[in-house]
Amino acid sequence: MEIHGHRGARGLRPENTLPGFAHALELGVHAVEFDVGLTADGAVVCNHDQVLSPANLADTAPATPGDALFPYVGRALRDLTFDQVRTVDAGARTPAAFAATQRPVPGTPLPTLAEACTLFGSVRDVGLAVELKTDPGWTARAVDRFTAAVGEVLAAHGLLSRSRLLAFDWRVLGAAARHVPGAGRVALVERKTLVPGTEWLAGLPPEDPVGVALAAGATVLSPEHDLVTSALVEDAQALGLPVTTWTVNDPIDMGRLIDLGVDAIVTDHPDRLRAVLRARGFPLPAPSLHPA
Repeated sequence: MEIHGHRGARGLRPENTLPGFAHALELGVHAVEFDVGLTADGAVVCNHDQVLSPANLADTAPATPGDALFPYVGRALRDLTFDQVRTVDAGARTPAAFAATQRPVPGTPLPTLAEACTLFGSVRDVGLAVELKTDPGWTARAVDRFTAAVGEVLAAHGLLSRSRLLAFDWRVLGAAARHVPGAGRVALVERKTLVPGTEWLAGLPPEDPVGVALAAGATVLSPEHDLVTSALVEDAQALGLPVTTWTVNDPIDMGRLIDLGVDAIVTDHPDRLRAVLRARGFPLPAPSLHPA
């Protein structure tokens, strides 16, 4: 039973930041899940939304005096250069849902995937779960280019064997099989991506999410937690697909999903999941970093 820190450890530190990733490693997790996007000039940057969100990001100053695109928060990541994105503070603004538990780290920029890889490369045995943020509106060529760029960074840091690429847009799974064959491929599903006529599943029908995930080239199935049933888990595991479910922060829900036999739980609060697993006698991953 694995613990995956969501966006690092979002309930405790700013999401998709180096301090957040480091805190997850300090607590002890099997893998760190985080999101990446692509800037206008081709930099792979850690960030959840395709549009820079005011919920967790704050502008500081323009990258160049009089920049007509400033302020940057509220604009699409793909419309901004890396220099523009780098000015945004990702550590000062705490989303309301985590106001009581998340410690802000003002002055924290959005890191590049390369910077995250440098951190993860300094520890052993912790997996990288890298979600590529695309949608059906992207061209196939853009999906291929983005996926290949992510793979190049992971390969350059020697982390392909420890990495898996996640996507709701299942075209990424096919692109990953072509361009990043050394990494795992995770089929993300939620209710909106399983409706009839969906464009999220690379043209596959949504009626049998387990079977079509396998057909799409997935090596892991990752459903939203309220979609998980014992039948889904059994069907997926029978076909060789481990089940990783997200995003689970309530200890009662954690216990229910453990009882259903999922292979991993993604949580904003790795500390809570560690406590639940400890109480049930599960072995826990050792901390990979020690607090500074």
